[in-house]
Amino acid sequence: MTRRIPHLAVAAALAACLGVITSAQQQSQQQQPPAPDQPIFRSSTRLIVTTVSVKDKDGRPVEGLTAQDFVITEDGQPQDIAFVEFQRLATEAAPTLEAAAPAAAAPAAPAAPEVASVTNAQFAPPVAGDTKYRNKRLLIIYFDLSAMPIGDQLRAYQAATKYVTSQMTTSDLMAVMTYEGGAVRIKQDFTADRAVIRNVIDVLVYGEDKDGDGVRDEPDQSSAFGQGDAEFNIFNTDRQLAALQTAVTMLRPFPEQKTLIYFGSGLRLNGNDNTAQLRATTNAAVRANVTINPVDARGLVALSPLGDATQRSPGGQAMFTGQMAMNVSNQFQRSQDTLFALAKDTGGTPTFDNNDLSAGIVSAAQAVTSYYIIGFYSTHAASDGKFRRLKVTLANGREGELAYRAGYFADKEWARLNGVERERQLEEALMLENPVTDITIAMELNYFQLNRAEYFVPVHVKIPGSELALARRRGAQRTLLDFIGEVKDNYGITIQNVRDKLDIPISDRNATELAARPIQYETGFTLLPGQYVIKFLARDAEAGRLGTYQTSFTIPNLNREEVRLPISSVVLSSQRVPFGEELHTVKNSLSTQAQATNPLVFQGEKVVPSVTRVFSTARDLYVYLQAYERGATETQPLVAFVTFYKGDVKAFETQPMQVTEGLDARSKAVPLRFSIPLQGIAPGRYDCQVTVLEPGGRKAAFWRAPVVLIP
Repeated sequence: MTRRIPHLAVAAALAACLGVITSAQQQSQQQQPPAPDQPIFRSSTRLIVTTVSVKDKDGRPVEGLTAQDFVITEDGQPQDIAFVEFQRLATEAAPTLEAAAPAAAAPAAPAAPEVASVTNAQFAPPVAGDTKYRNKRLLIIYFDLSAMPIGDQLRAYQAATKYVTSQMTTSDLMAVMTYEGGAVRIKQDFTADRAVIRNVIDVLVYGEDKDGDGVRDEPDQSSAFGQGDAEFNIFNTDRQLAALQTAVTMLRPFPEQKTLIYFGSGLRLNGNDNTAQLRATTNAAVRANVTINPVDARGLVALSPLGDATQRSPGGQAMFTGQMAMNVSNQFQRSQDTLFALAKDTGGTPTFDNNDLSAGIVSAAQAVTSYYIIGFYSTHAASDGKFRRLKVTLANGREGELAYRAGYFADKEWARLNGVERERQLEEALMLENPVTDITIAMELNYFQLNRAEYFVPVHVKIPGSELALARRRGAQRTLLDFIGEVKDNYGITIQNVRDKLDIPISDRNATELAARPIQYETGFTLLPGQYVIKFLARDAEAGRLGTYQTSFTIPNLNREEVRLPISSVVLSSQRVPFGEELHTVKNSLSTQAQATNPLVFQGEKVVPSVTRVFSTARDLYVYLQAYERGATETQPLVAFVTFYKGDVKAFETQPMQVTEGLDARSKAVPLRFSIPLQGIAPGRYDCQVTVLEPGGRKAAFWRAPVVLIP
């Protein structure tokens, strides 16, 4: 049964309440319990709201269109249009807001309680019949303070203040959001009051003197460096993307077009980050009808090929071959690539390499012109999470240039499934283009050469214990995690897959510990050299919540390494436990043969990789890697040491370790093991470098990665 809304204002209000995609269950029955033979009729409707821009051949918005003037199909099936509403957006600039004198700051004080009331909460939901958002351009200023230096923050605040003061139009409603301390915070709900917005930005600049001591109160950063789950917050791009996904999801109840201006200092995906989270964030923005418009707060940067005056003079041959300058340029470019992808995939406009950051806000605002809000009830009732392709055309041969989103991903409902359905759920989720990211996942892949052709690839997955619903319920006896994953090559062919379970008993004693400590899962593959993509899913079997991790990785052919000393990947760990007694780790995920060749097992103990590379100074750091000496019949002496750098300054270095034995006759591998006490090193962020030298062959190898030390 399809229900039509006769009045446009009521329809818009309903759309605002339901959001971009909502489901409404309606039951028609008598007040008294029905007789056994009395039929009960139920109907389900799914309201889809999309925005469509229609322009004539001269680029002017076309007004006056009705439902009869549009034709909408979803996956090729015609849809009945429920309502059409035109949003007329003015482009006239509002009068310039005079700069407030210091004495004039007092009248703005009453606005402070209003600002605080929505902090860390939700946006005020649209009220039925309220025309507050009609014919308005919804702009959201989003400051990613988690990885933006103070200088970049000030430039971003100045740009926002400039726009509010002199460039804001009469159609603009603005909101302010921040990401700091591991949380997304709403600093100001949508408002046209420029004085209130500027006051909010001033608070971000100068801080709130809550104690009355004249000292700026800094945001709480305690969650950034804590034990247990807090390690997932440290230098992890996934958390920045997940926070952005949370922000756009907060905007979903508004049917209007939303424009989010993202201020940040680059956003770079590296080997430890989850590309599935990038896709999930993009899809969430599309579903919420939000365009992401990144503004690089670094502005126009002059990159010195050999470093600037803050660095010491570099060394090595890279400075003469141009490789060093190329590396600096590539690193900067990669920090913008993710932001560029977010903009293009959501229909936004990126602003890079521009010192006038307010131009980014202006271009994002000007990209939103007058448009139509169109709502229809989808005939696709399945909540399968699949992509629904939309096509909008003009009826009766009308001509015009239409701009709209190409489609949306349907909702997913995973609860109340039987055993067969649960298994199918995992298989379908593995194939979804819209990844499910309800559970946070971190992954580390390593590689060790087994022979001239094959490499053993151990895979370690870490999940925060607090993500599990049963871990927070003291009455449960156990919790069950399901795992499924696959490895594909460059041609999309599945090379290997895995299907496993982790059954964790829960008692009153370990329930609290499980909720605070990460859970680690281990499996492994045997692969040939090449480029691969791994996609991995974890599911809380009780609650039905899923998490997805996807990343590409390369297994190098170390037999072709002629210039440098071939080495494996490097494992960093703070946990070495008796084999078979790993805490909350799958014990049967690797076959007996694989365990026998697992290089992380030595003398009855297993090294458990850190994955997030966050270490406590109260425990020792274990470092493990292999060096390969091709053609050798006995161990060629090696010298190895580990160095911690704070920027370009050497903060700590171990004594050189000489290795004269341990050559494996089959793989030609020489194991290198370090145990480093961290008590004397100050907590903070470092670059850990492992150096291996082969004096006889005059070869060397270097490996470097960021780490964090906490008290």
